Amino acid sequence: MSDVTRILNAIERGDAKATDELLPLVYEELRLLAAQKLSHEPPGQTLQATALVHEAYLRLVGDEPRSWENRGHFFVAAAEAMRRILVDNARRKQRRKHGGDCQRVDLEEGDIAIEGPSDDVVALDEALMRLANEDQTKADLVKLRCFAGLTLDQAAEVLGISRASCSRYWSYARAWLFHELRRGQ
Repeated sequence: MSDVTRILNAIERGDAKATDELLPLVYEELRLLAAQKLSHEPPGQTLQATALVHEAYLRLVGDEPRSWENRGHFFVAAAEAMRRILVDNARRKQRRKHGGDCQRVDLEEGDIAIEGPSDDVVALDEALMRLANEDQTKADLVKLRCFAGLTLDQAAEVLGISRASCSRYWSYARAWLFHELRRGQ
């Protein structure tokens, strides 16, 4: 049993010290995943990888007791937490209170800079929820690939499926999401 799995089991049993032991073991991996995900976000993203990791970690080991089967299950949950944070952030930016669809003007250069649309993240989230209703494994695969930045091999290992199945699921999920997102335009 890996150290992470052992600590996750201790957290499930209610060991308060185990939570403190978990962060140093998973922090670098979570930070790399967050940095990969944020690198694909449109320009103007104000959320930093460190903040994304900290927020996701707090959601994962917060007040409510959680149960993870193993290391892979923990990282699926981490990818889901990061996805939710990014979607919440995109929705917040869309609100009129936070500028909505206003254009930003750079005062030094006098040029108009238009921030990339955060609608894309929200539309993807909605389509992803519909895919989860159809096939949870394929939805988890998309979360791992798009929001956690895992490769096909890493995602296959986390999901406990073969590389070939993972590749087929990924092809299907991409086509399904493409169709759903085009339909919504």
